[in-house]
Amino acid sequence: MLKITVMKNILVPTDFSPAADCAARYALNLAPFLKANITLCNAMLIPVNAIAAAQVAWPLETYDEIKNEVTEQLKHEAETLKTWLIERADVFPKEFRPDISYTSEVGEVTDVIRNIVDTYYISLLVMGMSGKGGLERFFMGSTSREVIKKADFPVLLIPPGYSFRSIKKIAFATNFDKGDVNVLHTLACFAKALGAEIEVCHISDNKFEETKEKYDADIFIMEICNKVNYQKIHYNHIKSRRVNEGLNWLHEHGGVDMIVMVHRPHHLLADMFLSSHTQALAKHVSLPLLVFPQEYGAAI
Repeated sequence: MLKITVMKNILVPTDFSPAADCAARYALNLAPFLKANITLCNAMLIPVNAIAAAQVAWPLETYDEIKNEVTEQLKHEAETLKTWLIERADVFPKEFRPDISYTSEVGEVTDVIRNIVDTYYISLLVMGMSGKGGLERFFMGSTSREVIKKADFPVLLIPPGYSFRSIKKIAFATNFDKGDVNVLHTLACFAKALGAEIEVCHISDNKFEETKEKYDADIFIMEICNKVNYQKIHYNHIKSRRVNEGLNWLHEHGGVDMIVMVHRPHHLLADMFLSSHTQALAKHVSLPLLVFPQEYGAAI
């Protein structure tokens, strides 16, 4: 039996930057459709946590000052989002209005996120991509790709300055891994809530028709038909020698609103996502990227 996760709480890490604000607004647009609440979080890195400061006694008053300042900033951000939600109430489903809460902890971003995910039953992490054309450091001492490497939950990355638009088509990039069918089962729940279609995409060169890949594709599609109960799902083979070029083509000509991948260590898509290829992808494909962990939604 598959474990299907219904998204009920969306976590948005923030450093109060424009990129984080962009991610928060995107998450807030998603939340009413997914019937999910929003939790803002901030990872505080103070000198007492630094190795160089291990021999220095850090005044408690200074920690309290930092904590209070961060709390006030989070409160202001939450109130701003609530006001924005009320002003745009006419475009959201009227039967649900998400609650917006906030929290902060001391530590590295990846550790703080992990703790909050476990405590608040987070189903989706939405975070901003900073910088032009690449994933740069998203808070001091951590990177968004480190979050992805350690996550056992979906991570949705929002490009800088990206404005939410209705999600009508979601592209799911696959190499026909068996575990992708389980991920698609979960993704179908996400797509159904948004009324979006899923385009399952495989990118390979022109020799596709002459190789075992064609057979693998047929088996994979059959598995989808048997296990994923969603009518708005179809398959598209994209002819391209490079994955990046294929995704770029999909973005420019495929009418796609979101790209979805599965992160697997030592996997082609993982290598692409967690290497220098990421910067090229983020530069040319200015779309939200939803990354699922390996075997997400599999039976346990």
